[in-house]
Amino acid sequence: MSNSEKFNSVPYVHTISEAGRLLPSSSRWNSIELDFNLLPKSSLNENFESLPSRFSKSVDFNLFVKDKIHFKLFVVIAALIILIIPALILLKYFYPPRNHHHGSSHNITLALNKAILFFDAQKSGPFGENSLIKFRGNSGMNDGNSIEKHPDLVGGFYDAGNNIKFSFTTAYTVTLLSWTMIEYHDKYEDIGELDHVKDIIKWGSLYLLKLIVPTNNSSSASARIYSQVGGNNSNAENDLTCWQRPEDMNYIRRVSFCDISTASDLAGEMVAAMSAASLVLKEDKDISEKLVKAAEELFILANSTKKKETYTTNDECGGQAKQFYNSTNYKDELVWGGIWLFFATGNKTYLKYATENFPSAVKEQVASDEGVFDWNNKITAISILLTRIRYFRDLGYPYESSFISSTNKIDLLMCSYTSDPKYSKTEGGLILIKPSTDAALLQYAVTASFLSKLYSDYLQLLRTTLRSCFNSVFSSESLQEFSQSQVNYILGDNSLKMSYVVGYGDTYPVQVHHRAASIPWDGKRRTCSDGNQWLNSKRPNPNTILGAMVAGPNKDDVFSDERSKPWFTEPSIASNAGLVAALIAVHDPPTGSSGSIGGNLGIDKNGIFGNVKEVS
Repeated sequence: MSNSEKFNSVPYVHTISEAGRLLPSSSRWNSIELDFNLLPKSSLNENFESLPSRFSKSVDFNLFVKDKIHFKLFVVIAALIILIIPALILLKYFYPPRNHHHGSSHNITLALNKAILFFDAQKSGPFGENSLIKFRGNSGMNDGNSIEKHPDLVGGFYDAGNNIKFSFTTAYTVTLLSWTMIEYHDKYEDIGELDHVKDIIKWGSLYLLKLIVPTNNSSSASARIYSQVGGNNSNAENDLTCWQRPEDMNYIRRVSFCDISTASDLAGEMVAAMSAASLVLKEDKDISEKLVKAAEELFILANSTKKKETYTTNDECGGQAKQFYNSTNYKDELVWGGIWLFFATGNKTYLKYATENFPSAVKEQVASDEGVFDWNNKITAISILLTRIRYFRDLGYPYESSFISSTNKIDLLMCSYTSDPKYSKTEGGLILIKPSTDAALLQYAVTASFLSKLYSDYLQLLRTTLRSCFNSVFSSESLQEFSQSQVNYILGDNSLKMSYVVGYGDTYPVQVHHRAASIPWDGKRRTCSDGNQWLNSKRPNPNTILGAMVAGPNKDDVFSDERSKPWFTEPSIASNAGLVAALIAVHDPPTGSSGSIGGNLGIDKNGIFGNVKEVS
């Protein structure tokens, strides 16, 4: 019998890898049933039949399927599997897993609600009757009247537990809050805080517009900036010597002012604030345009003067800022202002300025400030923004080298947060960004938390899992865990089991170093001489200043809840701006959100580029 005749009588075949060909089988249980005649005959099929077979010539393929129902079912299932697997891969690619606080038990929404309220408690000027802060009223209504021409300096924010208004920290606060609004506006809207934060930014921005005063001086820098309202003066009663509610002040309020040449850093920070705020307030076209116009004019003036200094160099300009906010450099603020002007206007001249001057700003950075993002140092924040441009709107030449350099700096910083031993931590887990500082450590931890979570979101938008720097590797997941750990520490996951945010948790500071919070709101006016009894009292504050993040513990996790020790218990608008930034960054995105570009991450990928055009 020929081979062909043998196989014609065998309905089943099987194969093994070693054979390299089909073999006859006597049973259906170790075989497959084949039918190459499932499709209708066509001329195309006939042409294929003329092609040489890839199987052994010892088999004559006259095979058939005895049970077509099972075979078709197999084909359908196989096709579905082939379609479903790529679909699942694509689904995972376009919709990365949501961050659920990595096991955090804290109510981030509640903490945010309270942290934002702090800025309402710090408002100076007319106080709205519908405010949620019930122990505050109109204050500082004569600010500016103590100097010639009586400029209107009513408004703004009191800086901390005192009654002084610092222009520098006000501008920084507006910049940082605006940045968080631009990135995470969907999250703010989801928790009902969008309009509230916009109102705070608007309140601060309108005050900043009052601080720039043109002069008749013929020099190129023909403008002055009011840098401070309040503080020491020649009288016995002033903002530092009196422990007095802001509503009760009736002493002369000192006003400090600077020529542009002696306040380059203040000018740069104000440019950044007004530029960033113009993006947040873009729906109010009149205010937005005023902010951009003022920012551009101030930026030109700040760069046209040959002599540039920090605002704390001159006593008349710096005032009490030399004691509380001694600025170490001005170049980073000018670059900071330039990059925010670029976002506000789309004018690449400002980006060119920022990228060309950034290297010199880095060189001027004080060694102890390396890696710090706060009111005094913007290097890390600038690096983040330049990297953001590179990742999502790469403008190429001539900026590419600056973008790459910035990315390298940020990768190194992120490694230092997650794995590099550069920064140590307290036993309770608080990162020591400035270990030489023995107190007020929380202000650095919150901005580190914000930057790390923000960068993690950028990486997730890029679908990038890992990044490396030298011998270290970090992931978006590890950055999220670090960011959340710092927030958790502040909200109570520490050795003292204390929340450092007033009003949040079961245990929090009750003797906050804050004039308005520590004196009863009972309709009685307290004089300056009355104040010491409230300052030195061992009793809790009669008014709870909700959401205030105190300065915090020292590097040994030790904290003393005493009103007379401000290095532990005093809050400030700059520190709370960092707290809000960290909280909104780690907050879960809106459920099922897909409105903003960035999907369910809750971050707006392209919103910051609304005025930036593609390069041809």
